[in-house]
Amino acid sequence: MAEKIVPLRLILSYFLPHINKYKKSFYVVFVGYGISFILAGVITPLFYKEIIDVVNIASNPAAVESDLIGLVAMIAVIMVFQRGLHRCTDYAMVFAQSKIMRELSIDAFTRLHNHSYQFFVNNFQGSLTEKSRRFIRSFETLHDSVAFAFWQAILQLIGVFFVFFYLTPFFGSIFALWCLLFIGLTAFLAQKKRKYDLAKAAAGSRATGALADTITGVLNIKMFTSIERERKRFEGVSEKEEMARRAAWNFNNLIMNIHSFIWTVLEISGLYIVIRLWAGQSVSAGTILLVTSYFTIVNGIMWNLRGAITNSMGALSDASEMIQIFEQKPDILDPENPELCRIEDGRVVFDNVTFAYGDKVSVFRNFNLTIEPGEKIGLVGTSGAGKTTITKLMLRFLDLIDGKITIDGQNISRIRQNDLRSKITFVPQDPILFHRPLGENIAYAKPDATESEIVEAAIRANAHEFISEFSNGYKTLVGERGVKLSGGERQRVAIARAMLKDAPILILDEATSSLDSLSEKSVQEAFSRLMDNRTTIVIAHRLSTIRKMDRIIVLNDGEIAEEGSHIELLKRKGAYYDFWMHQSDGFIA
Repeated sequence: MAEKIVPLRLILSYFLPHINKYKKSFYVVFVGYGISFILAGVITPLFYKEIIDVVNIASNPAAVESDLIGLVAMIAVIMVFQRGLHRCTDYAMVFAQSKIMRELSIDAFTRLHNHSYQFFVNNFQGSLTEKSRRFIRSFETLHDSVAFAFWQAILQLIGVFFVFFYLTPFFGSIFALWCLLFIGLTAFLAQKKRKYDLAKAAAGSRATGALADTITGVLNIKMFTSIERERKRFEGVSEKEEMARRAAWNFNNLIMNIHSFIWTVLEISGLYIVIRLWAGQSVSAGTILLVTSYFTIVNGIMWNLRGAITNSMGALSDASEMIQIFEQKPDILDPENPELCRIEDGRVVFDNVTFAYGDKVSVFRNFNLTIEPGEKIGLVGTSGAGKTTITKLMLRFLDLIDGKITIDGQNISRIRQNDLRSKITFVPQDPILFHRPLGENIAYAKPDATESEIVEAAIRANAHEFISEFSNGYKTLVGERGVKLSGGERQRVAIARAMLKDAPILILDEATSSLDSLSEKSVQEAFSRLMDNRTTIVIAHRLSTIRKMDRIIVLNDGEIAEEGSHIELLKRKGAYYDFWMHQSDGFIA
């Protein structure tokens, strides 16, 4: 599948706002390097030409000694100034580039996290991380290429042209035609190269995503002894990456061969012409040295340009992947003129809600549900009945097709997502913890929480005892996603975090279904404290966890099959009664 080529102007539109913040340093870089390139590549060889001309016409060496020493002194002054200027400009380069890369990093972070939760569900996390880092590095590569290769080539080729044209218009015209041919062909080949680099970058991202997927699922690989199967799968992904990489590199070899041929034609024909001009006494002997020196410089320019073109095309491809993500319109958007959030009590109303995943059959059609402030309800139903979808719609992880959801009379689509979610505490079945200290994970909902508040929340969540057993206590690192803790310990940390958030609405998504009986007892006690004075929605397959709910909602194919308390529903002997009678080990069969 051909990868989409992102226009250069679009890529630059993401770089330029950050460049403008440090444009003074940016200009210093180009002025400083520009003067350095002219002095080293154009001016200095002219003095060497003068030395040869003075020596060539001198009948008495002693008579021209002072002139030669003067020329050497001028070369020394130019060299010292040029190299000092170049080194000073390096510091401006480092300052501007590092600052701009920091800005790009923050910008990429913000733009990436503007996308919805579903976007991250549908993309490899490792691949997104790699694309983000490559986008940031792409600016470094492009900046280096422009400042050190393209800028140098432009200035020195123009300078060499003017010198040649001044000395001999004929030779200068030939050199100008060669430059136009070289630049035009280079631009053409560079454009052709982009599709190869895009394919290589895309294949690399897929390989990174595949590798990250196996690392995330390493427990499955170990338990199902599927290392050979996964290795063969990864071999297939790696083979496609290798083919794309080889195609890009071979096209680069083609560019090198074409450049070498063009350079050989210029060098041989140029030397031939200048020697004929010297034989006809049209130019001096020093001009032969000057032409030879300039050809050496031009050869270096060509070599640098080849590398710069290769690196720049790769960088543009790297940037393109992330910019395509930036250009995607987020699935969930805040309103242009959001209302102030007025959620306080937690009265939730689903009013004629219709929703479907993509082109699939509707999960809900004209669905209605009212949850009163402080009411505790349980959601029951077979897989696919719509239990988790209700919570995702409430949190605006998904958007409705029709109808509305209001909380305390306010349509949730008319307020900012952050304002909405600040009023809802969500505890999933497998809480996500950051690889940070336990205390910091608990305080994540309230970053300014004091140490005493953190400890108090942990005590109420039945987490303080096990945390105290760690040698580092609340400073203990929990591992990536909290892998160093048991399921019950992670759950209690999540409850402590939820207590600090202190939101009026609480959602528990099968939060005890994976725990052993002892852990469940401790967690249930903590949940009881957490649910006090909060509107609570509990999703559970284990019916014993929702027996004490004020109301139990039984869902079937996106509709409310029945509702009532545990005792009421058992007396009706309907769907809930069937679930209760057929449950195995406390779970719906």
